[in-house]
Amino acid sequence: MINPLSGMPLIESPLFPALKEFQGFTAEEERIAASLYEKGYAVFDFPDVDIDARIDRIKGNLSSRCGVNFDDPQSDKTIGERRIQDAWTFDEDVRAIASNEVVLDLLSRLYGRRAFPFQTLNFPVGTQQEAHSDSVHFSSLPERFMCGVWLAMEDVSPDAGPLFYHPGSHRWPIMTNLLIGRRGYGSELDSAQDPYGPAWRSLCEANHSQAETFLAKKGQALIWCANLLHGGSCQTDTHLTRWSQVTHYYFEDCIYYTPAFSDEAIGRLHLRNLVAINDKQPRPNSHLGEIVLGPPPESVRPISLKRRIKSKRILTAALRAGHLPG
Repeated sequence: MINPLSGMPLIESPLFPALKEFQGFTAEEERIAASLYEKGYAVFDFPDVDIDARIDRIKGNLSSRCGVNFDDPQSDKTIGERRIQDAWTFDEDVRAIASNEVVLDLLSRLYGRRAFPFQTLNFPVGTQQEAHSDSVHFSSLPERFMCGVWLAMEDVSPDAGPLFYHPGSHRWPIMTNLLIGRRGYGSELDSAQDPYGPAWRSLCEANHSQAETFLAKKGQALIWCANLLHGGSCQTDTHLTRWSQVTHYYFEDCIYYTPAFSDEAIGRLHLRNLVAINDKQPRPNSHLGEIVLGPPPESVRPISLKRRIKSKRILTAALRAGHLPG
């Protein structure tokens, strides 16, 4: 069956129920696909026979960067660095987890375009982050061709600030600056998600949405859709760790940008220049196979009358002097 909505991820398409039987999914792949379609997330066992050894090496390598005494069971684990971004650039095990070929193949089949990892985040403790959607941080044109995979690097205690999510929230409107009446391009924010908090909370209240927590076992992973509301629960025991790795994935032949600093309605996009973690090669912004270049910095600034007159005088003088073809 031909997919007439190829500009939507397969597992987010309203045609998914009709298309899934033509994808050649295994029983496990169909379970994961159905969960993503219905709930916006899916749990699976991370497919790496060396995962325990990798986790041990990652903890050993990253612990010294966190500013916490992990050897002391009574030390406060929340006072140090809560996240280490892009450790894949110096840690081969972080890169191997992000580049796992089985996961890449699975995501590519689920979304209908080839997946590539572009960012890693490693956490020694929970984020205690309010509910948010990754769509304000990472988005694409066409929409929704982004997802995250969260890997538990230890059994997660209810007191360690477990991950939470709002099932089905991936179907809600994607939060944009246009939707909340805000200008984004050229703005500055301490937190890119703060402006959208009231709207997300209102949607949760209006839909009577109750958060669910994920008490993961070591080696379990969770895929979530770009627009799924998720966050980190309050950590009630500061002595505990909650080691985990998040890898963010985009899909090929899209435009990649940061919505919090964009105004899509007038074509002002904060474009991303990406390198794929798996092969360390650039992934240019593209649309239907054609590379899309961002505007030069000058083109997004209004040109004053004084500058126009000055530019005209310079051009006229150059023409008269024969420096430019006239």
